[in-house]
Amino acid sequence: MTRKKLLAISLTALISSPTLFAADLPGKGVAVSPLQSTLPEEAFQTELINRALEKLGYEVKPTEEVDYNVAYTAIAAGDATYMAVNWEPLQNDMYDAAGGDNKFYRQGTYISGAAQGYLIDKKTADKYHITDISQLKDPKLAKLFDANGDGKADLAGCNPGWVCGQVINAQIDAYGLSQTVQQNQGNYSAIIADTLTRYKAGKPVLYFTWTPHWVSDELKPGRDVVWLTVPFSATPGSQKNEDTALANGKNYGFKANNEHVVANKAWAEKNPAAARLFAIVKLPLNDVNAQNQRMHAGESSSEDIQRHVDGWIHAHQTTFDGWVKQAAAAAK
Repeated sequence: MTRKKLLAISLTALISSPTLFAADLPGKGVAVSPLQSTLPEEAFQTELINRALEKLGYEVKPTEEVDYNVAYTAIAAGDATYMAVNWEPLQNDMYDAAGGDNKFYRQGTYISGAAQGYLIDKKTADKYHITDISQLKDPKLAKLFDANGDGKADLAGCNPGWVCGQVINAQIDAYGLSQTVQQNQGNYSAIIADTLTRYKAGKPVLYFTWTPHWVSDELKPGRDVVWLTVPFSATPGSQKNEDTALANGKNYGFKANNEHVVANKAWAEKNPAAARLFAIVKLPLNDVNAQNQRMHAGESSSEDIQRHVDGWIHAHQTTFDGWVKQAAAAAK
């Protein structure tokens, strides 16, 4: 074989090698700075997208945890790239205040049908026939949920600064519950863990939650706890005139939410592969619930979460590979 033929074969092998292909990936040389909220249970859905971005060649920096309002401001300013936890319509005002569609790229729906609302333990609901939160205007019923001895029902609520906390306070006022119900705000993970402890001790519990979250796997609605309806829709801000009744006719005080990926708009326009990825990813709500339950059971370290991501990808390899393939094609 001539030297020229050997050289030709070597060049062919080099051109078809994975190393050169990796060098041509659309994300090569581009850094991504992801953000998420301070809620640990949102790490799984963020890290799954990070993994796909890495497959596209992007240099993904460690995810930073910040309050939602900080995340919107940072992404709008270009100080961060994206977050996977834009709640719509709950966070519409926060999204719009940071620049809305002029500053953000938001296409597709990552997680759909996220429910929110108030629940109490089924034992107390059945015994006292409690179905609607407005019934807690009765001081005798409210006192059943008094955990600190002040005579008011203690409602396990949201972190300070979260929109859900603002909605809860507005509804307490709107439903005439100011004298009988108190929202307890703080670290939600700690508050809901205390709620679970009270439930296991046989005490009545009243709490706000959303899906996906592990608590609904631990305390199953219909079996352990029941959703409370609200007497009428009462949402502050731009949603004040909107009806929060669900398709089944029940009104739990909150519309069903969808979660979207939001990215800096200018960055997304320069990175069509990442933009396409953000638009097509979809994650079943029940998969997040199940992963969150594993975190609650003790598998909550960064290594655990990465292992959960590995497991999800392995179980959905065709779907994951399809995301990457479609995203890469968008850059051509």
